[in-house]
Amino acid sequence: MNARFDPAVNALLNAHDHPLRKEIDMLRSIILGVDRSIEEGVKWNTASFRTHEWFATLNGPKQVKEPMLILHAGAKAKGLVLKDRIPDPEGLIKWLGTDRARIAFRNATDITSNKNALRAIISAWVKLI
Repeated sequence: MNARFDPAVNALLNAHDHPLRKEIDMLRSIILGVDRSIEEGVKWNTASFRTHEWFATLNGPKQVKEPMLILHAGAKAKGLVLKDRIPDPEGLIKWLGTDRARIAFRNATDITSNKNALRAIISAWVKLI
């Protein structure tokens, strides 16, 4: 278990016995490893990440079809335009708006093979918000 994992997030995931726990923990480790300023916590009843603002949310307890990450610019819309400003050479991002995106993975192997691209996306996202 990653030493930077928030105990409250661990407790939430344990309480729901999430079927994608392995994949969620992989994503948590990758995101927390991008920058020391990134912290995780429970927000919107799931694992979420912040620096000075919440910017990413993982699968909630009822979202069990695929490992998924939602990138956003915080709890309230700020009018940021992030679309087309984030490098995505692997085509991982599905834009849900100009400041909101979804990244879904098929399985743990897909996460592993795309971890460097995900790190680059997270790094760019954090710098822009």
